[in-house]
Amino acid sequence: MAKEKILVVEDDEDILELIDYNLKKENYQVISALTGEEGLAAARREGPDVVVLDLMLPGIDGLEVCRHLKKDAKTARIPVVMVTARGEEADVVAGLELGADDYVVKPFSPKVLIARLRSVLRRAKVQEKDPDGIFENHGVYIHPGRREVRAGSEEIDLTFTEFNILRFLTRRPGWVFTRSQIVDAVRGIDYHVTERSVDVHVLGLRKKLGEFGNVIETVRGVGYRFKE
Repeated sequence: MAKEKILVVEDDEDILELIDYNLKKENYQVISALTGEEGLAAARREGPDVVVLDLMLPGIDGLEVCRHLKKDAKTARIPVVMVTARGEEADVVAGLELGADDYVVKPFSPKVLIARLRSVLRRAKVQEKDPDGIFENHGVYIHPGRREVRAGSEEIDLTFTEFNILRFLTRRPGWVFTRSQIVDAVRGIDYHVTERSVDVHVLGLRKKLGEFGNVIETVRGVGYRFKE
């Protein structure tokens, strides 16, 4: 029985063939696209469970594709794993700011990519089936089953990772969590991350929460907590 459906957007045909071969060997369904335009059309048409997205694409580049995916209600909830040849922090941070969920740097091992994809897919399933109850405190309301977040009376649209970070912090209001603990909880211990990328997600959360953004407190030299 085939596993989840994965869309791979990659303009290098050799790399695309390598990814396609290794994913199919693991029994995943694979959809391929060579350009950003083809990738967007395939994502809207096929509704994949995750998108593997190269950043250096002809025409519409990967960051622009990610931006379109996250703005479209039909594709906004699809996790995105970025692939970058440059490995520059600026590229990674830009992608995370747009809502990407993970990244790998070329050259990469197919085993590493598959491990990252499994981790992203596992987290997505947990969020869908999470039986925990509703949270409401300091004007912030979270309904896990619906993945609904409100700040005051306004509904807030969060990325996959922003939602997971907020959910993690609200499970123990007043407790201080380091950036590493946050990453381990929402992405897995095998995820390589910089302090900057965690800070970017928290900054995005605060902006979206507006006047309620101060419920996420910075503990200098340690990390973050949800106000007790």
